[in-house]
Amino acid sequence: MPSAKRARPMMGRRAPAPVVIHSAPLVLPMGADPVRAGAVAARGERVLAVGPRAELLPSYPAAEETRWPGLIVAGLVDAGSAAPSAVPGVTARARVVADLTDPGGLPGISYVAVTSESEEEWEERERDAVITALREVDRPCAVGLAVHTRDPLVLEDVAVLARTFGLRLLVDLDRHSPAALDEAGVLGPLCHVVCARPLDPGERKLLRLRRTVVALSPAAEDVLPLLEEGNVVALCGAGPGGPLGLAAAVRRHVHGLGLRPRGLDRRLVEAATLGGARALGMDRGKGRIGSLAPGSRADFAVYDARGRYPYSALLAEPPCLGTVVGGALAG
Repeated sequence: MPSAKRARPMMGRRAPAPVVIHSAPLVLPMGADPVRAGAVAARGERVLAVGPRAELLPSYPAAEETRWPGLIVAGLVDAGSAAPSAVPGVTARARVVADLTDPGGLPGISYVAVTSESEEEWEERERDAVITALREVDRPCAVGLAVHTRDPLVLEDVAVLARTFGLRLLVDLDRHSPAALDEAGVLGPLCHVVCARPLDPGERKLLRLRRTVVALSPAAEDVLPLLEEGNVVALCGAGPGGPLGLAAAVRRHVHGLGLRPRGLDRRLVEAATLGGARALGMDRGKGRIGSLAPGSRADFAVYDARGRYPYSALLAEPPCLGTVVGGALAG
């Protein structure tokens, strides 16, 4: 009978991160039904499981537990604003940067602005600078182009660059019509648009057909048609309330018109979470954001919200008790 061999520790291999369970009276995973007396189990930056606390605790007997009052919801996603990064509840954002080497702070997409006023300026100066910046960045999957130019020929070339490098595109509809963007090849699932003006039915349909997410700014008014017609909507989080504050403002506006659309509260919270993730192209695969499920990033916010209707309770703008980004409590 062979003698037993003593296992040797593997040199250079780190011990796995401990499992941490965050529990609360209610968990809103987004993309799945609310969980009463729920919990989120995470190891490092990733979610391991979401479900009833009574089931997760026996599954991870060595886990540390953090018990929260109120409600855990998937992290809010700011789809494009000049708001500071430290907005309570926001765990990812789209940001326009002058230098891709600047630290990002939060997960999300860093967009390089394209500002050339003419094709000549673009060809002589800015194009090479943009391509050089893209080639030198460590993680090109987290990079995009913010289209600020009005020149149609520059628009076309930017669209080609985006397809070549696999980049996200961010466009403001105050500068361009959806038809002009479509003609230049800008619209599509790699693009999301920021909108602060009313869109006519044809524009909404075109954006829908091209699978382009519409990110609403605080000045936007025609939110209801976009939601009712099936456009994917995200929110820009300017102001101290971030995307959730904008969602609450939209709800007040709609109710002020005497309207009570069915499911409005849930759709608005989805816009602040899942919609933002769709806008950034980060709603699928490992490390996805905007929802809580096995394999997603451990990004969530905790609110002092209670009641029978959780989405309505969130839109009442309760205090944010904590923001967890990548499994770590944000300072």
